[in-house]
Amino acid sequence: MTAAPATTSAVQKYRGTLFIEDARIDRVDAFPGDQFIMRMNVPRAAAAATPGSFMHVQCDATIPLRRPLSIMRANAGEGWIEILFKIVGEGLHALARKRPGDIVSVIGPIGRGFVPSAKRPKALLIGGGVGIPPMLFLAEQLKDDDHDWQSLVVMGSEIPFPFELAISAIATPWIDDGIVSTMPLLESWGVPARLASLSDFRGTYRGYVTDLARAWLTTLAAEELQEVGIFSCGPTPMLQAVAKLANEFGLPCQVSLEEFMACAVGGCAGCVVPVRTDEGPAMKRVCVDGPVFDAALVFPE
Repeated sequence: MTAAPATTSAVQKYRGTLFIEDARIDRVDAFPGDQFIMRMNVPRAAAAATPGSFMHVQCDATIPLRRPLSIMRANAGEGWIEILFKIVGEGLHALARKRPGDIVSVIGPIGRGFVPSAKRPKALLIGGGVGIPPMLFLAEQLKDDDHDWQSLVVMGSEIPFPFELAISAIATPWIDDGIVSTMPLLESWGVPARLASLSDFRGTYRGYVTDLARAWLTTLAAEELQEVGIFSCGPTPMLQAVAKLANEFGLPCQVSLEEFMACAVGGCAGCVVPVRTDEGPAMKRVCVDGPVFDAALVFPE
């Protein structure tokens, strides 16, 4: 299979939805494992951001290629977004050296995000490593939505989590009483969340995020499973396992793919992945055709 070049109509479809802005860095928080949360003032992008979309960030004026970074939170009223990244390579090392008041060029928000269905109000959000940000963004959106969503967030990491662990007071009777650690922000929102790791962090489930998710799913009756939808972001092996879990329980699943990108706006076709379509196999661009796809179409059994 070969990727078709981006047509004029395909590119025009995204005009008016992407913005090039000089982002002022308002805050930089460092966490163990070379992880950073950065808040940027980008009013137009913040107003248009949706869970699953991402920003293409110029890490430094001396580094031509930008880096695609998922949006963790966005506040349209105050005009800011937050991104989480882990230093991997020269570009993100340069970005980590930025300080409040510095300016970086960004393009965004880019991509098709998650689309929850009101017919599936029990939202299971599964994030791994730097795939955690879209899950937090989605959890916040569902919390603020008028529909009665019942979210459960499951997150995993083998390096320290990019937040201080908190002890949850939200009951999760489907798991052992000792599994109590959560993210403070999710706890403050009243969103149940539990953490998984093989690194024996305090109060976390020892195992994979899919094992922790399965522990919850197995407690649901058939009629309750009919209300569940899965949303996930993380490394490809994890997403493959999540897709397999969704298939096991017969659940719809949306996954946000991670892929190397050059232009990130659909022009270079350097981030294509094989996807099943009604017309047969096709190559789709992760940047603008995704990054969110139906898991069954990218990870068929």
